[in-house]
Amino acid sequence: MVFIFNNNEFNSIKSMEGYLMSDYNWCHGPNCHEQHTQDRVRGVKGSKVLRTKKIKHNSNYRHSERYNMFNYFCNQSCLMDFIREHLQSLIAIAPRTECLETPIENPKKTTHGYYGYSQWDIKVDETRQT
Repeated sequence: MVFIFNNNEFNSIKSMEGYLMSDYNWCHGPNCHEQHTQDRVRGVKGSKVLRTKKIKHNSNYRHSERYNMFNYFCNQSCLMDFIREHLQSLIAIAPRTECLETPIENPKKTTHGYYGYSQWDIKVDETRQT
């Protein structure tokens, strides 16, 4: 698949991203624009508004992760508001109808030290398939 954009040829949508998409996202938090903080205040005197925050791509501490959640949410509060509002829709995308299991070897219990705290050694059994 080849795309033509501004007389440039691209082999995929991925190579077009730098040309089509902004370096910023608006926070997806449903209540972001209602939080009373100074950095959300925009406008001229007499017509001020609280605006959703603009987030620069890869501006967080995990900048190497392209699809990091904080490229789309300004803080954890906005992320949790979004999840609370859209959880059922998110789960409907890929519903889990049965449990997942990982085969393990028999766990071994080891007792340590004078106080006798116990530690369980649990290893995944690579010979069995789920």
